[in-house]
Amino acid sequence: MTDEGSPRRVRVAVVGSGPAGLTAALYLSRAQLAPVVISGVPSGGQLMLTSDVENYPGFPEGIQGPELIERFRAQAKRFGTEFVDANVTSVDLTRRPFRLELGAAPPLLADALVLATGADARWLDLPSEQRLRGHGVSACATCDGFFFKGVPIACVGGGDSALEEAMFLTRFASQVILIHRRAELRASRIMQARARANPKIAWRLDTEVLEVLGGEKVTGLKLRHVPTGKVSEIAVGGLFVAIGHEPATKAFKGAIALDPKGYIVTESITRTSVEGVFAAGDVYDHRYRQAVSAAGLGCMAALDAERYLAEHPAE
Repeated sequence: MTDEGSPRRVRVAVVGSGPAGLTAALYLSRAQLAPVVISGVPSGGQLMLTSDVENYPGFPEGIQGPELIERFRAQAKRFGTEFVDANVTSVDLTRRPFRLELGAAPPLLADALVLATGADARWLDLPSEQRLRGHGVSACATCDGFFFKGVPIACVGGGDSALEEAMFLTRFASQVILIHRRAELRASRIMQARARANPKIAWRLDTEVLEVLGGEKVTGLKLRHVPTGKVSEIAVGGLFVAIGHEPATKAFKGAIALDPKGYIVTESITRTSVEGVFAAGDVYDHRYRQAVSAAGLGCMAALDAERYLAEHPAE
């Protein structure tokens, strides 16, 4: 027993409760390591904002994102995973056991850590955009492009990822309108050349989105031409926002190696710059960003953490 407010020590803690964190917890709990998941508030990751998930193996009819997360959670809990609904505010990784500060909750000490806090898509911060997320507004072409067969859609952004998303979306949409608020794109010249050569991509440069139109689903956009201030509307069935992601690593800055964009740096797939600390999912994988790849990385991080703990008995 520990006094209320005093630190509690566990063998392994998982920070994050998306597919990566919950898969790690499943494997660690089946290894009899009694993992504690710091689930975050809100919990569940990006899938909690996703309606239809049709590309996760094992669900031929598709499944709602929140339901998939609940199944992940229930499976991990079945084998003994404990959940703490709190956010990690800071960490001390300079010595074992590692110390996690959890705001109003008591601190946690852990002999090993799996960091799976994910990355959040950057949005346009429009009320109409927030209201229609999952109803025609998306930040993942690979996840949701299939739902827009034969309809015109828009993609916002000016970097390589935006052009990649736009070109991918041309496989499904009748037309993809690329919207960027500046006259010049940030994307590499080769990516621009490829996009310019695609007849299904139309261009609205020097343009910003003022409002996403639609009641229960996206029906169009209200745009403003930046140099002239002229406002216009276009009819589209969907909006894909491709202006980047923000890794959830604020609590780890200064404690672990991060790249210039804030993603955790790893070697040998899941190992971080601190021995005994492992990373999984979108918190370091900024290329694939899929639920199934995050789950796979969660499995790898758990197996690496299990081996580490076997080599480092509790003191």
